[in-house]
Amino acid sequence: MEGITEMTNWAVDLIDVRKTYSKRIEALRGVNVQVKRGEIFGLLGPNGAGKTTLVKIMMTIVRPTHVLGTILGRPIGHRGKLARIGYLPESHRFPPYLTGAQLLDYYAALARVPRATRRKNVDRLLDRVWLAQWGGTRIDKYSKGMLQRLGIAQALMNDPELLVLDEPTDGLDPVGRRDVRELLLELRDKGTTIFLNSHLLSELEMVCDRVAILVDGLVARQGTLSELTEHTVEYRIKVHGDLLPVVDKLKALEAELDGTIISLAGHDAAKVNAVIDVLRGANVLIEAIEPHRFSLEDILVEVVGGGARVAHPVGTQDAG
Repeated sequence: MEGITEMTNWAVDLIDVRKTYSKRIEALRGVNVQVKRGEIFGLLGPNGAGKTTLVKIMMTIVRPTHVLGTILGRPIGHRGKLARIGYLPESHRFPPYLTGAQLLDYYAALARVPRATRRKNVDRLLDRVWLAQWGGTRIDKYSKGMLQRLGIAQALMNDPELLVLDEPTDGLDPVGRRDVRELLLELRDKGTTIFLNSHLLSELEMVCDRVAILVDGLVARQGTLSELTEHTVEYRIKVHGDLLPVVDKLKALEAELDGTIISLAGHDAAKVNAVIDVLRGANVLIEAIEPHRFSLEDILVEVVGGGARVAHPVGTQDAG
């Protein structure tokens, strides 16, 4: 695109991405995604939403039907900028006869990383992904979790400006997922832009600055977690006692009653205090007052058109 320079604030600026396969199957129907430099951005959505297709278009593995925009300030597919991207595909396959160290060196050489830099990065990254003692071992001896760690190291061998990870914690146990989260936050703090595609919504909640929800080939919502869950904030008041005498007063304050739980939507502290005054005036025992907000799983279910509105504290849900 003429006139676009590397000075744009977007590391990824995708406009009207479309992909139609044979038999008129529309995988992507006009996707717009913007990722700021130096942030962790999460892409989520149900199976078949088009997430992996979008990632493969970014990496020039799949040819789009139509696309505008830039990656790292240059048109998609720019050779110089592709060399500045680290990529871990979903369900990757590595040559089993190579050792861990040989594999890292091989992939870095493909990205034209100088030999001296490759040698330095191999030792550093094997240590950083907790495989320092396995560098000389053939990778056909590696467990699935070890292969995933090695894949992340592979994606970092060229010291990328943009790191694109498709299901990066696949095959990792809870300790391994925590280690990867810590690594991603460390990379972000050093200025690396990270683009994550994952179905583990709890993992995205813990690391992402912003997310996009892809449904049926379109971006249904995009923003920070706070922006996406703003409309779901509510207070829940657990009580013990007879509410019948004050039901009308509570409903006048827009409170919802469900047994011993009173719910109030929004941030209105004055309204919460008014409800508390009503309850105290009726000698109703207040057992707990808790703020609640939708999790990413709840938001995804809401967007897709799933079940009833049930709020959970953010970070407590795991969507496998």
